[in-house]
Amino acid sequence: MASDRLQFHEMGLDDRLLKALADLGWAQPTLIQEKAIPLALDGKDLLARARTGSGKTAAYAVPIIQRILTSKQTVREQAVRALILVPTKELGQQVQAMVRQLTAFCARDVRVADISGKADLSAQRPILMEKPDIVVGTPSRVLAHLSAQNMTLQSSLEMLVIDEADLVFSFGFESDLKSLLCHLPKIYQAFLMSATLNEDVQSLKELVLHNPVTLKLQGSQLPDSSQLQQYSVQCEEEDKFLLIYTLLKLGLVRGKTLLFVSAVERCYRLKLFLEQFSIPACVLNSELPVHSRCHIITQFNQGFYNYIIATDEQSLANPSAPPKGNEGTGKKKKKKNAGKGAGGKDKEYGVSRGIDFQNVSNVLNFDLPTSVDSYIHRVGRTARADNPGTALSFVSHTELPLLAQIEDALAGENADSALKPYSFKMEEIEGFRYRCRDAMRSVTKQAVKEARLKEIKQELLNSEKLKTYFDDNPRDLQLLRHDRDLHPAVIKPHLKNIPEYLIPTALKGVANPITGRKKRWRPVKTAPAGVVKNKNFKHQHRGRNPLKSFRYTGKKGKGGAAKAGQS
Repeated sequence: MASDRLQFHEMGLDDRLLKALADLGWAQPTLIQEKAIPLALDGKDLLARARTGSGKTAAYAVPIIQRILTSKQTVREQAVRALILVPTKELGQQVQAMVRQLTAFCARDVRVADISGKADLSAQRPILMEKPDIVVGTPSRVLAHLSAQNMTLQSSLEMLVIDEADLVFSFGFESDLKSLLCHLPKIYQAFLMSATLNEDVQSLKELVLHNPVTLKLQGSQLPDSSQLQQYSVQCEEEDKFLLIYTLLKLGLVRGKTLLFVSAVERCYRLKLFLEQFSIPACVLNSELPVHSRCHIITQFNQGFYNYIIATDEQSLANPSAPPKGNEGTGKKKKKKNAGKGAGGKDKEYGVSRGIDFQNVSNVLNFDLPTSVDSYIHRVGRTARADNPGTALSFVSHTELPLLAQIEDALAGENADSALKPYSFKMEEIEGFRYRCRDAMRSVTKQAVKEARLKEIKQELLNSEKLKTYFDDNPRDLQLLRHDRDLHPAVIKPHLKNIPEYLIPTALKGVANPITGRKKRWRPVKTAPAGVVKNKNFKHQHRGRNPLKSFRYTGKKGKGGAAKAGQS
């Protein structure tokens, strides 16, 4: 029963913290918060496994803030007391935002700084010189600041958090983390937060934790079928595009949707394909700068887009292999590309994990993920907290063995969270196939290449860092602006709307086609003061239009009156 559960006000928290929790609308703690906060306040080390959306961030942020507020009553010296390590820059920004919300009424006493961004070390140095109470960052960025002596933790650190711990090693941070630990004091309280307890987490546990309390709160890493409906549908490459067109264009998939694909090139291919039918979607991948990615997520959360097409390269092929960096190339690369792997992709990027996509109704695996963990992390973006969600995976015949692995893993944890076959009669939508083929003819390799170039060009023009360069070199800016126009794909207007006769009879009752038409906004014309406008004049005289009524009332002329209808 809810009344038997421990409440926030019973945990001995500061009034300012309780007020912030009330302002966030959190009436009672989630299960992880209820169990973890009292243990953390008692000074225990924690290893917590709970699925995404369960409130893990607040489970460690609340006790950190409480301990800092308590220590500030006796010790007034300003120092970095807590370090939160995250695997991605996007997650770093979100953790900082969460801490700021929780410290809304004690912001002077508890200061937080996020150093996970791409700003130069010298630009972040003044922030760290002020010794914020909580520092958030990726292991590589924190290590860089410690090596540059912009921050010292040897004497002041009291608490260490590693969020999404199962991703830290797989993102290539193992050596950074081990080097970073040498800069920490011998005694500190540590928390490991993770959605899965794999070998990497066990290795971290031995490195970081001292006699920890292990919390395994959910038997299953995904909600059961009452909250999360999981389906799979067998279809080959062409059928994938046909099915996604039908589901989105007919409005059969409703609400915010994440579409996962296996590669960046596939991202743009699917985006251009959907644009042919006036279905707007945005792309999220590691080629985009971190600020652009965060901006896209914000726009998605605010409802500007209903569909995000995302890649999750970190989980491809070998999830535990560190990304290819600059090692072994024999050539020196520019500092600009430091921290990036092959192809200029950001190694501190991950879409399926960590990022807080709000109110996601559906996750659609256009390409099946290559591991069970990756599937769990992708699908964990929906059905968060107590909200319902749906996951649909397209499976080709080559991916059937992988589907069997996923089904076995889910059935092993909880038989109620297994995938169900999605029975869709493909013959019913055969009428749409020629439209899909017509659209695919426009989405050529050249079109995909130009779409990527167009996005890069836009990023160059909008870049804050390049503003000073363009101020000094205006000719370069002019050349970039007046470069030849890029035409990613020719959009055919006849594909915009669906003719009524093409909608299958069985779907006519449930289909809600996206028309792509927007109502034109017209200003309301107000009559000048003193003028009485007769609104019904138009309607009263409509019947007198001979072209509409086929009646003609003759006017009285010089030769008398001519009457209509006389023979």
